[in-house]
Amino acid sequence: MASFSAEPPRIGWVGAGRMGAALVRRLLAAGYPVAVYNRTRAKAEALAEYGAQVVDRPVDLADRDVVFTMVSASDDLEQVTVGQGGVLAAADHAPGILIDSSTVSAEVSASVRAEAAKRGTELLAAPVSGNPKVVAAGKLTLAVSGPRAAFERVEPLLGELGQGVTYVGEDEAARLVKICHNVFLGVVIQSLAEITVLAEKGGVDRAAFLEFLNNSVMGSTFSRYKTPALVNLDFTPTFTMPLLRKDFDLGLAAARELEAPMPIASATAQLIASAIGAGLVDQDFAVLIEEQARRSGLSLKPENVEVSDGLEAEDDR
Repeated sequence: MASFSAEPPRIGWVGAGRMGAALVRRLLAAGYPVAVYNRTRAKAEALAEYGAQVVDRPVDLADRDVVFTMVSASDDLEQVTVGQGGVLAAADHAPGILIDSSTVSAEVSASVRAEAAKRGTELLAAPVSGNPKVVAAGKLTLAVSGPRAAFERVEPLLGELGQGVTYVGEDEAARLVKICHNVFLGVVIQSLAEITVLAEKGGVDRAAFLEFLNNSVMGSTFSRYKTPALVNLDFTPTFTMPLLRKDFDLGLAAARELEAPMPIASATAQLIASAIGAGLVDQDFAVLIEEQARRSGLSLKPENVEVSDGLEAEDDR
């Protein structure tokens, strides 16, 4: 593997969905050579105009210095890494470092890690927090676990993806960190929906209530960037309810294994399941406010107010 200090590492990327594409564009803008594979080739080809090379199979990335994977589920990660035609399937090449930014189970991650080690490849689990607009604003954060030396080698590269890169420990520690993060995400959006509906039932406009909240000590980057959705009921998906349920399932399973009771998360999981049962599967998870309003006997209408989400794209990206 070439020294990163001598020349930029050659990057491979598997998974060019909305998040993957946004992150690839950042790496290309920073001057890294990136080759991309995506199951739906057209999504990878859309990155060619930014300078990406498009390949036909994950195994075509085996000679790259560093390969990122960002796929939807545990089975997908196994397929694109250790499956037929996977990144680790080449007889004569394997990347030096494999960085997985998918949200998958710790068990599957550990299995892929073991197989990668047989090929001399070090695996870093590096799940991310954010959405494509967060990426464009340069505010993405990553939790990373795996061999410390491998992390230090690619830390400058990871720093190009966003504002915060945190090493959280060995092996699969980052998987648990991301699951904890996403469980909190669900608990917070449900709580935010509850108090916003309460304020509206008492005669307060959602825009006014959320402006007050965002300017208070309880305001956050998250509450700000969900404010337009809650005020104007625009539920264009950044993260859907079924994906949130998957993360709650993983989080509650970890809680059972570690004997850590999570009563608030358990209650929220039931509310998420109820919303999915009501057919809210394609919208952004902020749609929980509509379910909360329905249970409260309130019919919400868009307020059609221009409100900021607190995110602005970086000038140089």
